[in-house]
Amino acid sequence: MARIAGVNIPTQKRVVIALQYIHGIGSKNAHEICNKVGIPAERRVNQMTDAEILQIREAIDRDYSVEGDLRRDTAMNIKRLMDLGCYRGLRHRKGLPVRGQRTHTNARTRKGKAVAIAGKKKA
Repeated sequence: MARIAGVNIPTQKRVVIALQYIHGIGSKNAHEICNKVGIPAERRVNQMTDAEILQIREAIDRDYSVEGDLRRDTAMNIKRLMDLGCYRGLRHRKGLPVRGQRTHTNARTRKGKAVAIAGKKKA
């Protein structure tokens, strides 16, 4: 089991897919990392040598913000908006959609389960 950036990546998958299990690395970054290190795309994690895993680990530490650091940065950015009291910060504080989506209908993911209003008649 290879451990990169504090995450146990699956051993049976291809390296490009397995790297995407790390928070902050998507498809594009995974391909970039494999190209930098010189690992073919079809190579599986269990076929990699310890030296290759070390190279990937160093490349990620050097060039990418991942896992805990990225989560902390995101949380700090949201906290900054909330402390400023700007519109986006207020939307975060109230638990409503931040990016201009409608809330008359939909927005259930942000607002939570619909609450029935007592005594309201259906029209």
